[in-house]
Amino acid sequence: MEVMENYNKQYRNEKLERAKEKIKELKGFYIHFTVYVIVNLFILGSIVVNSGWDAFFNIGTYFTPFFWGLGIVGHYSKVSGSLPFFSKDWENRQIEKYMEKEKRESEDFLKKK
Repeated sequence: MEVMENYNKQYRNEKLERAKEKIKELKGFYIHFTVYVIVNLFILGSIVVNSGWDAFFNIGTYFTPFFWGLGIVGHYSKVSGSLPFFSKDWENRQIEKYMEKEKRESEDFLKKK
């Protein structure tokens, strides 16, 4: 019975740690997005104040928001788990792969003794 209680406790702790990590990632995304909005509003506002509305409609004005926006989309994809590369499934497969490798190496080492 004690073994099962320890297992359940460990399982709950693992779930809690995963949830905390997910919240940390989400918080990081929200901070990144907030900085993106504030900085780009400042940049666009500065362009309008210093160069007038003609510069506002220049394509070069939007390079920073566009390329940084691509980074925001990538960050969101990673946080939401919709990124096909480096998803949680990929991470779990890699963890299993390395755990299996470690197990084989340990077994090989013990067989040599």
